[in-house]
Amino acid sequence: MNDFTFEEQNLVCIYNSSGTRAGVIVALTEMRGYLEPDEDELRTLTDSALSKLGRMTDAEFTALDLFPDFETEDPAYGK
Repeated sequence: MNDFTFEEQNLVCIYNSSGTRAGVIVALTEMRGYLEPDEDELRTLTDSALSKLGRMTDAEFTALDLFPDFETEDPAYGK
């Protein structure tokens, strides 16, 4: 079960320092608490990722290919 969007998967990769589903859930939940009121898009993305993480098993999480896929030719990176 990998129904994560590109953005959700990158977010999970960034917050996957523990290597466990539970650890990512804790990290994302903690990060969510620091969001400012105007950060609606990141809050929505975080909530969606948390929901999907909550529905999957640890085995499904372990089977994910969790490597960030940052587009190097993206204008945001100045290239």
